[in-house]
Amino acid sequence: MSWNERLDKAREAYKNKDKTAAAKAHDPKVIIEAAKEEHGNEGNQYIGSVVYGGLDGVVTTFAAVSGVAGANLSPNILLIVGLANLLADGFSMAVGAYLSHKSEHEYYEREEARELWEIENYPEGEIAEIEAIYLRQGFALEEAKKMTEIVTKDKKRWLDIMMHEELGLVKSDIDPIRSSVTTFVAFALAGLIPLITYIVGLFTPIAANTGFLISAGLSALTLFGLGAAKVKVTGLNPLRSGLEMLLVGGGAAAVAYLVGVLLKGLGAG
Repeated sequence: MSWNERLDKAREAYKNKDKTAAAKAHDPKVIIEAAKEEHGNEGNQYIGSVVYGGLDGVVTTFAAVSGVAGANLSPNILLIVGLANLLADGFSMAVGAYLSHKSEHEYYEREEARELWEIENYPEGEIAEIEAIYLRQGFALEEAKKMTEIVTKDKKRWLDIMMHEELGLVKSDIDPIRSSVTTFVAFALAGLIPLITYIVGLFTPIAANTGFLISAGLSALTLFGLGAAKVKVTGLNPLRSGLEMLLVGGGAAAVAYLVGVLLKGLGAG
């Protein structure tokens, strides 16, 4: 069992108030074995990109569809606007995800290099900083000195503690390129759902109102499903999470539809 898998079991046990399962997740042997697993559940770190990318894709695309539908424009125009919005917003989100994670990596590496240089050139000062960290955490002076002595015997461990405890930084294992690609694919696939009806309409005639209602229904189901799936990241109640996303997406679509109606009226005047 990997460390992340153990944490998932502990969270599930807490949610269900299952003391037996919680005890298993906190078995010292399980904890020690899990700590030895360095790369368990690597896919979990991209769940957020999939869920949030998908949610953004559905919300923004259906909002664009709603605005055009509210203006009573033709289905072909709606499809053009929807696809343009889908690809442009998806690309923007992917680039944003890439730059965000890349910046985090670069900042961490720069601070890590600085801390290592200080450890190698000013060890007395860095030792004092470690002691100060433990003193601020409530340890007695002698306890802080003993812990500092243990920590500073291993330069890598020393550096890791300085990065986390002094600077509040944790090294991310998320690859910027994989994150950006995952975000774009999730955004595009989920964002395509509100447009399915209009794509089918290119080959089989579908009444405008019927097409919009079908698009709204598919979008609502997708929003609820992705909102419920969001619990993999947040750990919240899936029903509540699904309904919240349905409300948020519905609100965005309602605003866009109203804007479309108002602009249609202005154009007619």
